Amino acid sequence: MAYPIIETSTKKMDKVIDHLKDELSTIRTGMASPAMLNHVEVDYYGTPTPVNQIAGISVQEGRIIVIKPYDRSSLKDIERACNEADLGIAPQNDGTVIRLTVPQLTGETRKEMAKKVGKIAEDCKVQIRNIRRDANQVVKKDKEMDEDTQKDCENEVQKLTDKYVKKIDELAKAKEKEVLKQ
Repeated sequence: MAYPIIETSTKKMDKVIDHLKDELSTIRTGMASPAMLNHVEVDYYGTPTPVNQIAGISVQEGRIIVIKPYDRSSLKDIERACNEADLGIAPQNDGTVIRLTVPQLTGETRKEMAKKVGKIAEDCKVQIRNIRRDANQVVKKDKEMDEDTQKDCENEVQKLTDKYVKKIDELAKAKEKEVLKQ
């Protein structure tokens, strides 16, 4: 019974790490990245659609994101979605493509972004600890498990938790370093 609990917890914790990586990829670092648009959804014929499904996204000169819609009639909708997405970048529409020029981050903005990274990492740590709590509750409720097996299983869950918290810290530290780099 102990091993399925560890397996289930591992899968859940992996999902938290994937979520963290996805969230961190959307944070501005002063360099243009198509991942900044991962959470931008366009109202495309009445359906919220990710911008990367209705347009080609590329980076020019390291600082400019170019969005070229497959359907030119969606250009205004993409522009509106970029404005509403709170990217901190004003879209420039030239009639065929939308350009997002990523500004150089100021020292104050870099600190704000670093705080945001810390907050996202802390939220993920809370999720990991909740998974640990849930796993430990399942172990304690299992009447078939003897006391020693319960303790062993709880220790394994704690080791797993420590491993994933360390992974979160490493990812957050790397992103903070990237954000604070000038």
